[in-house]
Amino acid sequence: MTLTAEERAQAARLLRHAEHRVSPIAPLSVLLPGLDLADAYTVQQANIARRLADGASVVGHKVGLTAAAMQQLLGVGEPDFGHLLDDMVHRDGAPVLAARYCGPRVEPEICFRLAEPLRGPGITVGDVLAATQAVAPALEIVDSRIRDWKITLLDTVADNASSAGLVCGPWTPLADAPDLADVTVDLLVDGERVASGSGREVLGHPAAAVAWLANTLATFGTALEPGHVVLPGAMTTAPFVSAGQKIEARFSALGPVSVTFV
Repeated sequence: MTLTAEERAQAARLLRHAEHRVSPIAPLSVLLPGLDLADAYTVQQANIARRLADGASVVGHKVGLTAAAMQQLLGVGEPDFGHLLDDMVHRDGAPVLAARYCGPRVEPEICFRLAEPLRGPGITVGDVLAATQAVAPALEIVDSRIRDWKITLLDTVADNASSAGLVCGPWTPLADAPDLADVTVDLLVDGERVASGSGREVLGHPAAAVAWLANTLATFGTALEPGHVVLPGAMTTAPFVSAGQKIEARFSALGPVSVTFV
């Protein structure tokens, strides 16, 4: 870490206020140029701890930057992660207030629900599949508390990997699901297809992202627990969304999931 404890606390406050006021801030990497990756994860943890103290609970994690194009854009060679809390979860098809977000985007993903713990290091794709109870079509609402999405890796990590919401469709037991790398998805905005992709976009296989997460969390002294859900990464680009729009993702074999912004 290169920031002082007070500077890390300042970064956490800036992000927290930006979220509460729905008023994005300049990049932390500009405001606090000494920020490094360890600082950024410490800032993320500080704000998650504050939300837990206020009554929220962790329901899982998300993995970001799993697509090669996004890694190239930010100049990184591996993903990042954030936390999913119970107050971020929305019902399939439910209306969501657009005004609660600074600049929301939506990503289609295959959500995992675990039946067994995953504790790194050394977790493999096979371990992930053996521990997975079911999978579901999902939409992640991503939002940046950084103005105009002018983010570096450090900015998004500090900002809970830009995670803001989760919408899950029906669960399919993993034994009844096809190879997740072969699952395809069409993303529609107001009925018009805007993007398509497959599970191979996510580190070659979505379970590879979950394995990366379990192994990375081990370096923080934590693990994925039974009942936790994991969003492994986007299968397509992430369009911006606004009030009045319905977003639907249609997954082969897994079915559809949708959300309407109001």
